[in-house]
Amino acid sequence: MNANSPKTILVTGASRGIGYLTAKTLAAGGHHVYAAMRDKDGSNAKPASVLTDYAMQSRLSLSIIDLDVTSEEDCQRAIAKIEAERPLDVLVNNAGVMPVGVTEAYSPQATQACFDVNMFGLAKMSQAALPAMRQRRSGLLIHLSSAAGRVTIPYFGIYCASKWAMEAYAESLNYELAPFDIQSVIIEPSGHATDLVKTAPAPDLPAVLQEYGPHNEGREKLLGMFHDLFAQDQAGNDAQNVADRIKALVEMQGPRPIRTQIGDDMGVSAINAATAPIQAGLIEQLSQVYGSEEQ
Repeated sequence: MNANSPKTILVTGASRGIGYLTAKTLAAGGHHVYAAMRDKDGSNAKPASVLTDYAMQSRLSLSIIDLDVTSEEDCQRAIAKIEAERPLDVLVNNAGVMPVGVTEAYSPQATQACFDVNMFGLAKMSQAALPAMRQRRSGLLIHLSSAAGRVTIPYFGIYCASKWAMEAYAESLNYELAPFDIQSVIIEPSGHATDLVKTAPAPDLPAVLQEYGPHNEGREKLLGMFHDLFAQDQAGNDAQNVADRIKALVEMQGPRPIRTQIGDDMGVSAINAATAPIQAGLIEQLSQVYGSEEQ
């Protein structure tokens, strides 16, 4: 994958927030972008139309794909469509949901719904994209995690769990795909001004919430804190920063960092710096057992 040439890139969750901005930013940078979203002719018809008009007016290569990452059939179909048109160079796994509330008050079904997008959707998309990338021995996976993928926050238990899981999956892929010259890297934004806050799923077990008494107000307090933070219009909270960093990773020459933290640090950089040598040492030990031969 030539670092200086236009890339073919699929961005999931492109109807809003970071995904929407990333699709626009990458297309404006001269790349061939497929902006994926659910129900592009229905509930997401407006963002689909805005992106299409933007691409036409600016003469950019940006196409809309209908995709629900929780559907394995959708994931396979989307990748097959792209590969039939041009080889896919980069997959940006951005689609996500952010439950906020008392952890115990989420039913197993609600917890599963979060993991279906944040973890299993990412895995389905990666499994759909990787066979062709491995065959070409070239490719890049960029996974949108969160500061909540490295620290634990009260009332973010379901979200943190899903992001911790996807980080383990994504990092393991990075090691296993190295013989194929494919990288799997992680973006860890802190709170940024997107509508994840507005659409955060609430707990669905009211009886449990009632038993927490005044402590069940954690959701409202945390969401209020985010609203106040975004209202201050701090440059570090602008989601465009994340889109720009994704573009930089796409265009970067040489090995990319496994983790990239963006925005309010929240101690994440210190955690990453402290654990990196331990992780590297473990991988070095394991390489003695498994060997490093190319597959």
